[in-house]
Amino acid sequence: MEVFLSPEAWLSALTIFSLRLADMSLDTIRVLFVVRGRKGLVWVLGAIQSLVFVIAITRVLANLNNPLNIIGYAFGFATGNFIGMMIEERLAIGHIHLTVISSSRGAAISDKLRADGFAVTEIPARGKNGMVSVLHCDVFRKDVDRVEMLILETDPEAFVTAEDVRPVRRGFWRA
Repeated sequence: MEVFLSPEAWLSALTIFSLRLADMSLDTIRVLFVVRGRKGLVWVLGAIQSLVFVIAITRVLANLNNPLNIIGYAFGFATGNFIGMMIEERLAIGHIHLTVISSSRGAAISDKLRADGFAVTEIPARGKNGMVSVLHCDVFRKDVDRVEMLILETDPEAFVTAEDVRPVRRGFWRA
């Protein structure tokens, strides 16, 4: 029992937790960059992440009689995923395709978005209760909150969906 109370046992577990947190944060970011096609960055992150992983797992396996190491490993894994997602959200790298459906204010939404420098494609469509406007707008991820605010200021009833996209070629992107 005294093994668990020693400063060395806790320091070992904290070190493993920190290594695993770093490893999984890098892994989460790396996977998101894989989806976005950032090959060079993915290579660098993968090399660093695998090095940190090997160090962490080696420390756990070298001292299996300390359950705190295993707990540190598990909690570092879980926390690293969460931190990695938070970092990726803050970086906001990539593009989002917004689809907006408005039953009555489509033209006004388009005008407002265009006045703010965003490109919008308008398509008349038939919805459940009659004619609607379907708007398509591709924006940088960092601009999504601003665009959503502009949409909802104009039409609080607008239906808005978003999906990650990877531009293939050409088109207008707000500078």
